[in-house]
Amino acid sequence: MSARVLVVDDVLPNVKLLAAKLTREYFNVLTAFNGPDALEMVRRESPDIVLLDVMMPGMDGFEVCEKIRSDPATMHIPVVMVTALSDIADRVRGLEAGADDFLTKPVNDIALFARVRSLVRLKMMMDEWRLRESTSGQFGVIERSGTMLSVSFERASVLVLEDSALDLEKVAETLERDHNTVFSADTGAKALERALGTPLDLVVVSLTLLNEDGLRLCSQLRSHERTRQVPILLMVDEGDLGQVAKGLELGANDYVIKPVDRNELLARARTQIRRKRYQERLRSNYEQSLSMALTDSLTGVFNRRYVNAHLPRLLERAIDSHKPVSVLMFDIDHFKVVNDTYGHAIGDEVLREVSARASRNLRTFDLVARLGGEEFIVILPDTDGEAALIVAERLRSRIADIPFAVSSDRGEINVTVSIGISVGGRLGDTAEGLVRRADEALYEAKRSGRNCVIADARADQLEG
Repeated sequence: MSARVLVVDDVLPNVKLLAAKLTREYFNVLTAFNGPDALEMVRRESPDIVLLDVMMPGMDGFEVCEKIRSDPATMHIPVVMVTALSDIADRVRGLEAGADDFLTKPVNDIALFARVRSLVRLKMMMDEWRLRESTSGQFGVIERSGTMLSVSFERASVLVLEDSALDLEKVAETLERDHNTVFSADTGAKALERALGTPLDLVVVSLTLLNEDGLRLCSQLRSHERTRQVPILLMVDEGDLGQVAKGLELGANDYVIKPVDRNELLARARTQIRRKRYQERLRSNYEQSLSMALTDSLTGVFNRRYVNAHLPRLLERAIDSHKPVSVLMFDIDHFKVVNDTYGHAIGDEVLREVSARASRNLRTFDLVARLGGEEFIVILPDTDGEAALIVAERLRSRIADIPFAVSSDRGEINVTVSIGISVGGRLGDTAEGLVRRADEALYEAKRSGRNCVIADARADQLEG
């Protein structure tokens, strides 16, 4: 996963060491050596994550973090404080200032890379929701969502998986300080049953269970649509960084070390609850704004009007962040024959199922739209030509390999699509040019026999 990491430290050797470690893992590294320079870099470069030293002269890391969080333009950027401070009170102060985590010097590589990748994934998703809300706001339907710090963290529904009665009592009592409703379970099966039946704001999972692996529940929660977006907070033994890394990879959002400090637990829980509720506010605003104006009434996916507003903004962001964005243009092969043979009602069923299959086989922050007739577009942020080719081929096969169930006497029919790919992200690229090149590649795919994927000649020249 490519990401831009801003390393902030007033000690040059510390900066060089972190930069070297991150560069070896193919991250792009930016640097700053004091608080004011860091804030300027954050505003100008909009990094994907900030690794921030605490003990700096003049403006310390706590103040820098607070300023990042108080600015609506930068509040969504993850901040990890890297410090020699090991006192729990300092960790809590950092979390209350808005930090996503604390890493203690000397930094453990496993913890560093796991945390960076986890937070970058979270930021990508949040960026897409913020951009969609902003795009929708152009049509004057909604008001902006404000800042995450304006969201309440109280009266949340929290589920705790813990088989130690003593630990459970301590955790539940702490979380109830914010008037939360706390549910408990001592096995993964009971916890999953509760999670699937009760709307939750947070799940706390112990990784010190006696008879089972708490990570299994993390995997199960992320595999169900109902619980996929619920934040997960792990409780782990000190030094068990391998479990932490695996948990973050599986989709856990944060962790706290046992024996649990009450103030730290509460600070981390509040952050996750706020973030979930802020994301829900973004999603709600976004969904309210779409209605008939921005979606295709037949298929439920976006329409041409939304693409025309959204793609230029997405491309501008891609150019600014030096990341590629890919476009797939596809249409249904011989669709006129389907309409002429089976009627327009069956044609509509095919259009709806093509849209559904496309949506199911993409990431949550990718975008599918129907441009008109049987022509569709897919927009893939942060995706280079090689990755776009894999996505396009998967989409083509998922449509072609499984017949479409229809309401005609025949019962099912075979459907295929032809797909063209273009990639943008260079200075001077335009949304119109990106769509045109994808459209030209699409027509080349049709001339090549249909039911195939063709990439524009430039698609493999811009990599993430």
